[in-house]
Amino acid sequence: MTTPPMPGTAPEPDAEPEPGVPPAPEPTAGSAPSGEHLARAVLSRAVEPGDEHAGRWIRRYGAGGFLDRLLQAGEDASVFPGTGAKRVASWRRRAAAARPGQDLDAVQALGGRFLVPGDAEWPSQLDDLGDARPLGLWVRGPADLRVWALRSVALVGARACTPYGAHTAADLAAGLSRQGWVVVSGAAYGIDGAAHRGALAAGGATVAVLACGVDTPYPRGHDRLIRRVAEQGLVVGELPPDSHPTPSRFILRNRVIAALTRGTVVIEAQHRSGSLVTARAAGRLGRHVMGVPGPVTSGLSAGVHELLRGDATLVTDADEIVELVGDIGQLAPARRGPVLPRDLLAPATAHVLEAVPARGPTPTTAIAHRAGTTPDDTLAKLYELHSLGFVERHGTGWRLTNTATEASNMRRGGT
Repeated sequence: MTTPPMPGTAPEPDAEPEPGVPPAPEPTAGSAPSGEHLARAVLSRAVEPGDEHAGRWIRRYGAGGFLDRLLQAGEDASVFPGTGAKRVASWRRRAAAARPGQDLDAVQALGGRFLVPGDAEWPSQLDDLGDARPLGLWVRGPADLRVWALRSVALVGARACTPYGAHTAADLAAGLSRQGWVVVSGAAYGIDGAAHRGALAAGGATVAVLACGVDTPYPRGHDRLIRRVAEQGLVVGELPPDSHPTPSRFILRNRVIAALTRGTVVIEAQHRSGSLVTARAAGRLGRHVMGVPGPVTSGLSAGVHELLRGDATLVTDADEIVELVGDIGQLAPARRGPVLPRDLLAPATAHVLEAVPARGPTPTTAIAHRAGTTPDDTLAKLYELHSLGFVERHGTGWRLTNTATEASNMRRGGT
């Protein structure tokens, strides 16, 4: 009987398997491949996104070492203490069936690549996810993901959004694009799609993070949109080519959106919404969490309002988002109402103007009494107001200048 190989090492070519341990499959069938990319390509088929059990063992043994132990352990799950036997069996079954070479060829045929931690293009902020960090990222598109992620904001929200929500998402995405920010979303119907379209229409950069393979457009109705994003931006996913989405994968995808960006903006979300999962993940990771308010009568904004009652920040345009996520000194312009001509009057003159009644000519003495000043001072201020066009004199009295537009006598709806 030969001595079993140490964890993390491949068996000798002529080594005989232990009794009861099935022989290792051929390299094309998922055995421990050489190279970090091949090992993680196999594991991206074997392990569900965000599986912290697998992440813990990969952190301990490395991707290749973990895969070696998995394939050589047979049905023995004791090599991964604390991890259930069913989970280990699922990992091993999927790993044995993986075809990493075919997956890598498939993404390369799309003009894409497979990124793993340590690559120059790997966004290091994903490491904040700890053991839930993606095993790797399958990427389509011409840009550098790491560079783009440095100045990125997530815009997420309801699938069944209102016209207000869709307009707001597109407007925010276009505004962020014009200021050189990358818009990240999930390519779903509703807010996600509006955000991607807004960025594309403004000639900006956008990243779609999918819950399926990057060659599998989902939803189907966004096939053209996703292909357009892949041409002008980036399409990213944790799952290998030809992988299908599931409800749990959508939820787990959201942690990648949250970690990848500097902040997450929620535009319309009900109390039970995947967008709120993204926002809460962003908060746990120390990212900015923002929300766009909606009507208090709208259930689609109820989840956003709940966020705003907590630690989220209310935002209404791209400038306010950049003020939070941008560099020091990138402040949004001050908000104020329009400046009216009477705002420019001296306080004493404005006080007399306020004392002029709205109807009918009023004597100077009556205006002085209302203003609490002398008739002489009041008269001087009235002539000043007259020269500025605020009041008119009629006989012995004064009245406000009528600047209202005369009502038209045209019948409504026709001539």
